[in-house]
Amino acid sequence: MKKAVQLFPSGISIIDSAWGGLYRGGTYLLVGERKTGKTLLSIQFAVETAKQKEVCLFFTNTRPKDLMIQAASIDVDLEYYMNQNFIIVVRVAPPPEPSQFGNRDDYLGEYLSDIITVVNQYKPSRLVFDEITPYVEFEDPAKLREIFSNTFEQIEDLGVTSLLSIREPASASTQMIFNILNTYATGVIQLYKNSDVNGSTKSGIIDIQPNIGHTEGRFKAHYSIEPYKGIITDFKTPKIKETDKFHEKIGDYIPLSDIKTSGEEIIIPNFYSLDDFKLILNNQIAMYKTTGQVFTLVSFKLTNKENRNSSLTISQLKNVIRISSEKKDKICQVDDQICVLLIKEDPKSISDFINKIKLNLPTDEANERELMASDVFFYYLKVSDSVENADQMLAKIHFDVKDSVNSLSS
Repeated sequence: MKKAVQLFPSGISIIDSAWGGLYRGGTYLLVGERKTGKTLLSIQFAVETAKQKEVCLFFTNTRPKDLMIQAASIDVDLEYYMNQNFIIVVRVAPPPEPSQFGNRDDYLGEYLSDIITVVNQYKPSRLVFDEITPYVEFEDPAKLREIFSNTFEQIEDLGVTSLLSIREPASASTQMIFNILNTYATGVIQLYKNSDVNGSTKSGIIDIQPNIGHTEGRFKAHYSIEPYKGIITDFKTPKIKETDKFHEKIGDYIPLSDIKTSGEEIIIPNFYSLDDFKLILNNQIAMYKTTGQVFTLVSFKLTNKENRNSSLTISQLKNVIRISSEKKDKICQVDDQICVLLIKEDPKSISDFINKIKLNLPTDEANERELMASDVFFYYLKVSDSVENADQMLAKIHFDVKDSVNSLSS
C-alpha cells in the first residue's frame, strides 16, 4: 500500500530550511567530485532517519569499518544505530571489468534489480547508495533507462525515499548517464568543492535543484565540513518582513509586499537557458543516434503586438505552456518564441498537449480564447537521421508568423 506523499526532515540543513524536507517516495541525486563530502552528507541523511525511529538501507562499496570511522569524525556513533537495526549497511561488491563478462550490462542490471530484493527484505523508509556510479555505467543507454526506471519506480511505489550518490560527470558518456538518471529524479543536490593551497577540501557550494515539486525553487549556499559537526551551511531561512505600515487586513491574510523573499534566483522547473537547452537537445540527439529513441521539438511564436487579435502576452503564453507540459518535457524561451522538447512523440500526445494549451489560455470566454489561439503559431519537428546537432535542429524551427499556416485556432 502506498504511503501518502509528505515531507520529512532530511538531516541536510539547507533542504530542511528551504524546502521543508524531502518527499516520501522521492528519488534524489547527490552529485559531486571526490572529497566533496557526499559520504558525510549521506551519513547525516541516514542518521536523521534513525533518529525518527525509521529504517535506512545504506548500500556502500566501502568497508563498514571505514564508514564508522567517517561517521565518528562528525561525532556519530554509527555502530549504535546499526545495532538498533535502524541503519542497515549493505556492502556491495565492485562490478567486474568489462573483459570478465560477455555482457556487462546484464550483470549491472542484476545489481540494480537486487536492490528491490533487499528493500522487500528490510522494508526501509529510506535508502542510500554511496556511490551508485560504477553500477550505472551501462554500454547501452536504452537498457540503463529501462532498468533504472523500473527499479526505482518500484522502490518509490513502496514509499521509500532514495538518496543516490553519483560522481560529477566528466565526459560526454558520463553526462549522458547523469541525464538519464536525472530524468527520473525528484531533485538534485550538487556539491562544488573549494580547495586550499594544500589541496585540502573542507568547504564549497551546495546547490539544491528541484525537478518535481519543491515549488520553493532552487537555492545555493556555502557549506563547510566541521569536525564533530558534519556538513553545515550558511543558508538563512527567508523571513517575513516586519513593518509598521498600516494595511487593510482580510482575516489573517497579509499582503505579499510584506513578505521578504530570498535574493537567490529561483529556477522554474522545466525551463532552461538556451545554452542548457542546447546541451540537453544534443544529448537527446546522441541518444536517438544510439538507441533510436524518437523525440519531437515544438516551437510556439506569438504574433507581433501590432497584429495581435487579443491581449495575450508572452509571459502569459510562457505560463500556459509550463502548466500544460509534462514534468519531463524541457522548455526554453528566446524573445517571442518558446521551444519545447517533448519526450513523448506520438501524434496523440502532441494533440493532447496542444489541446491543454488552448484550454489553459487565460480567459473564461470562448470567443476570447479563440482570439488568443489565433495569435499563437506553432511548428513541430520530429528528430530524424538527417539531424546532426542542436543548432541545426533549432534552425529548422525559426519561422515567421506570416509564413506559417499552423495556428492554435486551426
